[in-house]
Amino acid sequence: MVNGYVKADEIARRWDISIRQVQYLCIHRRIDGAIKFGNTWAIPNDAMKPTRTGKLKPGRKSKASGDKRHERQKEEQ
Repeated sequence: MVNGYVKADEIARRWDISIRQVQYLCIHRRIDGAIKFGNTWAIPNDAMKPTRTGKLKPGRKSKASGDKRHERQKEEQ
């Protein structure tokens, strides 16, 4: 790989996440300095793992609001 950069699989091992999740973060520009060479993402060796924003997509409910199906299953037991 290019000097100072590592592949997505190396970052995935370091951050304990899947390679696909690293690729997703690169595609959505969440990792500063990540560049794509053909089919391979080159990520700066000193890149920091992005933090979660905590935002939900419009129309989505948080899991904290309660899943009625789960509550019914508990009641049936």
